[in-house]
Amino acid sequence: MLRIIFLLLLTFHGLIHLMGFAKAFQYAEMKQLTIAISKPVGLMWLMATLLFVTTAILFLFKKDYWVIFSIAAVVISQIVIILSWHDAKYGTIANIIILIAAIIGYGTWSYYNKYQNDVETGLNRKEYFQNSELTETDILHLPEPVKKYLRYTGSIGKPKVNNFKIEFTGKIRKNEQSEWMLFTSEQYNFMETPTRLFFMKAVMKGLPVTGYHRYKNGDAYMDIRLLSLFKVQYQDGNEMDKADTVTFFNDMCCMAPATLIDKRISWQETTENMVIATFTNNGVTITADLFFNEVGELINFKSNDRYNADAGKILPWATPLRDYKEVNGYKIAGYAETIYTYPDRDLCYGTFEVSLIKYNCNDYK
Repeated sequence: MLRIIFLLLLTFHGLIHLMGFAKAFQYAEMKQLTIAISKPVGLMWLMATLLFVTTAILFLFKKDYWVIFSIAAVVISQIVIILSWHDAKYGTIANIIILIAAIIGYGTWSYYNKYQNDVETGLNRKEYFQNSELTETDILHLPEPVKKYLRYTGSIGKPKVNNFKIEFTGKIRKNEQSEWMLFTSEQYNFMETPTRLFFMKAVMKGLPVTGYHRYKNGDAYMDIRLLSLFKVQYQDGNEMDKADTVTFFNDMCCMAPATLIDKRISWQETTENMVIATFTNNGVTITADLFFNEVGELINFKSNDRYNADAGKILPWATPLRDYKEVNGYKIAGYAETIYTYPDRDLCYGTFEVSLIKYNCNDYK
């Protein structure tokens, strides 16, 4: 709704500037403008119109550089408003609103570029797995439930996965007292140097919030910003490094089953439908229990190695999975929850619905 309102503001505010152009060239009698307008100034009124309309079109199609055009439009618009201040002064209000939106837009653009640059770096790295199809020979060393899972998901006979892109929609919260925040996210994972790049857009109390969660070869940080400008939460350190190693391995298990042939994983089969997996990256080792159902679906992932900043300590963490669906020829869980287990309760703090998965991406799109 806010996007539509802002789009209408850009359009109508831009078209109103045609009045100054029409008066300067005597195309129409504009009684609203009582001060004479020269033709050079009239051309400036026309330029403001063109810039605002161009901004609206770029904003409609979500082109980041709408910000540049909007600032140019506001500058020219304010000049002609000052020259006709008695008649046009209220246009300043619209210019202020547009300028504030442009500043926020620039913050988002600049912040998002950090994520994009990291993605481009990852896409240029060498392949980790041999460029070939996953075969039964490749999975001989895996526990039977994991083999069954790989067959069920359709991973056998398809290319080995060296990177993958995921898009989610969902909602998150800090605790039971916090309101749910709706979000969309885009994420890239790379296997050669274990990397997870997660960029989220959400709305908190009616205001846009963005977050960049970066994990690269064992080092992690989370940077949450209001309006993409003001930091509201930042975390890094050893606890986050280990927590994000858990999350990276969780992504492998849940979203890219073909990567479970990775030699950095050791396996222990305990029961017919449950295995213990240990994943090591850059000196950090984490362990998780994987639970499967009779048809071969992974239905839960549990780990005791994930730090909870709110509790100030490590808590059991789980991601129950359901709603398997076919995505690009693979059967993948379409829905997951993230749950911390406190001594007295379980807290579901996030829900995730898969909207897109792509494997072995060659360029950023």
